[in-house]
Amino acid sequence: MRSRNKKLGDVVDFIRGITFKPEDVVGVDKRDAVVCMRTKNIQEELEVNDLIAVPESFIRREELFLQTGDILISSANSWNLVGKVARVPVLTYRATAGGFIAIVRAKPGAIEPEYLYRWLSSDANQTAIRACGRQTTNISNLSVPRFLDLPITLPGWADQVRAATILGKADNLRRKRQEAIRLADEFLKAEFFDLVGDPVTNPRGWPERSISEIGVVTTGNTPDRSIEANFGNAIEWIKSDNINTPSHWLTVAREGLSAQGMKGARKVSAGATLMTCIAGSPSCIGNVAMADRRVAFNQQINAVTAGDGIDPKFLYVLLLFSKARIQAASTNSMKGMVSKGTLEKIRLIWPPKMLQERLVHVFDKVATLRSRMEDAGQLHLFTSLQAELLA
Repeated sequence: MRSRNKKLGDVVDFIRGITFKPEDVVGVDKRDAVVCMRTKNIQEELEVNDLIAVPESFIRREELFLQTGDILISSANSWNLVGKVARVPVLTYRATAGGFIAIVRAKPGAIEPEYLYRWLSSDANQTAIRACGRQTTNISNLSVPRFLDLPITLPGWADQVRAATILGKADNLRRKRQEAIRLADEFLKAEFFDLVGDPVTNPRGWPERSISEIGVVTTGNTPDRSIEANFGNAIEWIKSDNINTPSHWLTVAREGLSAQGMKGARKVSAGATLMTCIAGSPSCIGNVAMADRRVAFNQQINAVTAGDGIDPKFLYVLLLFSKARIQAASTNSMKGMVSKGTLEKIRLIWPPKMLQERLVHVFDKVATLRSRMEDAGQLHLFTSLQAELLA
C-alpha cells in the first residue's frame, strides 16, 4: 500500500489531563482511587515508582482512563521538555493523566500505536513538537492546534508494524549500551570513593593542595564578534554545551575560529580539563570534560592544565568528583560563577601517588569501554534508522 500524507490530528485523539488541587490527592491504595500520572512520570519508560492518586469522581469521562498503548505527552513544562513522551504499558490499576500532560491516543485503524510512539519520540519529530510550544515567562505550553497540524506520512499498516518492530529492537540495543556506560561510570565512582574516600569531606585526612599548586588555570575568551574573519575552521571553539554532557571528553564544537581568530584566543592542548565556571544554572557549575585535542574556549570556561609530574587523567577524575567543593565556592546568584582567582584557591584532597596511579588505571579501563559503546557508527545507528523508517 502506498504512503498517505496526513495531519497528525487525522490519526490521533488529543485528550487533556485533569486538574486538581494538592488537597485532593489521596493514597493510591484507597478504595476508588485512580492513579494520576504527572510530568515526572514521563521518562524514557513510564516511571511508576512515585505515584499519586485522586478520587474516581474526578474522572468525568471514560476516555480519561489510560489504555494500554496510549502515549502520555508533556504539554506544559520547560521548553526542552515540552513534547516529551512515554508509552502506557499494561497497568494493574486504573490511571489517568494530570493537568500538565495529555493523552495522545491512536484512532482505531488509523495508525498502528507502536508506530505512532516511534514517530512521536523520534529526534526529528521531538524537535518539531517542541517548536509547537508557546513560551511564557516560566514555562512553555504546547499549542494543540499546531501539534495536531503536524504532517505525517503513513505507509501501509504492514510497513508500520515492520518499522516499529525494527526500531524497537534497535532501541533495546541502544539502551543496553547506555546501561553499560552508566555502570562503567558507577564503577569509576565506586573505585574512587573506595580508594580515597569522599573528596569533599576528606574523612581519611589526606593532605590538601590548592588547584594553583597542582595545575595552571586559564580562562577562555571570545574574539571580537564584529569581525567575521575571526571565525572559521582552524580550531574548535569550545562552549559549555561541549562540557555539560555525560561524556568524559569534550564533544565536537559547532563553531570554530580562523587562523586570525586563534591569535588572540585562549587555547589548551590535549590532556587539559575544561570546567564550566559561569552558567545559567548553578547545577552546571563545576561540570568537567577532558580535551583530547588542542582547542580554544570561551569565557564561561576555566581550563586546568596539570602541573609537572601530575597525571592529567588523575587531575580530571579528582575534579570530576570534587564538584561539590567547586560549587560551594560559586557566587550565590541565579546563574552562579567561579572566577579564575577563586578556582585557583580551592583546595582538593591529595592522596598518595600509588592511589593516583591506581585511579588512572581504572579510568583508562572505563574510557576504553565507553569508547567501544560510543563508537560513531553505533551511536548514530538508531537516529539513522528513525530517519529512514519514519520518513
